Order: sequence, then C-alpha cells, then structure tokens
Amino acid sequence: MKLILFGLIALSQNLLYNVKMGADTRPQLDSLAIVSPQVLVDELQTEDEKLAFWLNVYNAYIQIKLKENSGQYVKRSQFFSTKSIVIAGQKLSLDAIEHGILRHSKTKLSLGYFTKWFPNTFEKTHRLKAVDYRIHFALNCGAASCPPIAFYKPEIIGKQLDLATKNYLAQEVVFDTTTNTVTVPKLMLWFKADFGGNKGVLKILKEQGLLAPNAKPKIKYKDYNWNLELNKYTE
Repeated sequence: MKLILFGLIALSQNLLYNVKMGADTRPQLDSLAIVSPQVLVDELQTEDEKLAFWLNVYNAYIQIKLKENSGQYVKRSQFFSTKSIVIAGQKLSLDAIEHGILRHSKTKLSLGYFTKWFPNTFEKTHRLKAVDYRIHFALNCGAASCPPIAFYKPEIIGKQLDLATKNYLAQEVVFDTTTNTVTVPKLMLWFKADFGGNKGVLKILKEQGLLAPNAKPKIKYKDYNWNLELNKYTE
C-alpha cells in the first residue's frame, strides 16, 4: 500500500486533481482511510479548513463512485445514503458528509428546518458550527443541474464560495417582469431554511444584483435536471 504523506487539505486537493486527470486515486483514498482521528482534529481546526477539506472530499468521491458504476445513480437515495467512504477509520455516506458535517447535522428531508436529535460522535466532532448556504453552490452531486467543481483552499475559500454563488445564480435565476415572478434553483426550495426562508432567498438575489432592492416578486422553482453529468469543473 503506497501512502501519500501530505497535510489533509493538500491530500483532498490532490485526490480531486487525480480524479479530474483520470489518474490513480488509490494512494490518496488509502491515506484518508487510515489517517489518525486525532490528525483529522488537529489539521481541520478552523471552519475554512473544514469547508475546504470536506467539499473537496465530497466532490471527489461523487466522481469516483459514479465513474466506477454509473448505474448507482438510478437509485439515488441509496447511492447517497450508503456508507462507502472511509475517513480516519470511520465509514461515511455522502449524506453524512453533506447533511451531517457540512450542514451541522440537519435532517435531509426537512427543508433545513430540523436538526438530528442524536448525531454520532464523529459527526459532532467534525461538523461545521453553522450552515453556510454557499455550500449548495459548491457541492456537485453528479447531476446536470449541479454547480461545477472547484479546488477549494481554506486561505481563499470565502472568495471561492462567493464566486461559486454568483456564477451559479447568474446562470439559473430568471426574473419575469411581466408576471413579477422570479425563478430560482430547486436547491433553494430543498434547503429553504439554509437560505433564510423566502425572505432570505430574495435578500440573496438582491445582494447578487439579480433583483432590484424594492422588488417583491413571487418565487418559482426551476426543475432540477438529474441526468448524469460527470467531469464538470470550473476553468
């Protein structure tokens, strides 16, 4: 077994790079699987470090799993909930990373309004302190409607997430002045509480310059295209 002796952030970036280039990812996967739980704690101390690491890992694993067997996408609920990822000896699912760690133990099917009652110790140790709605424009689940993948770095992740948000919303949001209706990504419905409800959604759109400051439109949600689309990276 060949192990890669990088820091965890560099390891997550290297894993994602090898995925993009079609190179062997086994050394990175093996290193992540056996890294000490204490190292995970020691090296991912800040929120920015946690964000960068777990976003890179999630996006890499989506690509790896679906390139191995795209048929898994037929039963998406099972695909996302299966514990097929090993980090520091802990078996995780994609759902555990997204909803448990990145979304601070939110339940998956509650529009973001409810938190798990009994998250496990690993989740409580490594989860973010609060939900940052911008992660929804950084996570790529393999679908055509997903945002593209970037290589996240803790030292600039705030700017990266701002850019990901700006680019995705500019592409997806449509304001119809004749009906006073704004069409937004379905993500803003599925995770409504993460965005601050309807008022929060409109506030974000105004901050992005997609609505006038005094606009009060009706909100409509765009259909999500679940067709599989891999290798979708930012330039």
